[in-house]
Amino acid sequence: MDFMDKTVKFKVKADEIETSPREVILAVYDALQEKGYNPINQIVGYLLSGDPAYIPRHNNARSLIRKRERDELIEELVRHYLKENKQ
Repeated sequence: MDFMDKTVKFKVKADEIETSPREVILAVYDALQEKGYNPINQIVGYLLSGDPAYIPRHNNARSLIRKRERDELIEELVRHYLKENKQ
């Protein structure tokens, strides 16, 4: 049997392709900076409203941020803030 006659399965583990909330926030931040926006204002606007118009399509940032729930992103921000500032 020739190789081309066989059906080949391709498996991707969900965990391997999933982007962490931290990675999402950092990638979106970079995209906003590259476009000349104030990243903090834009991210806060998105997190409060849920309106993806606050995030540009540049570097696929809008699609990336919408793959995560807003509460996951807020949780990551709070966790990082407390970790860095707790005494």
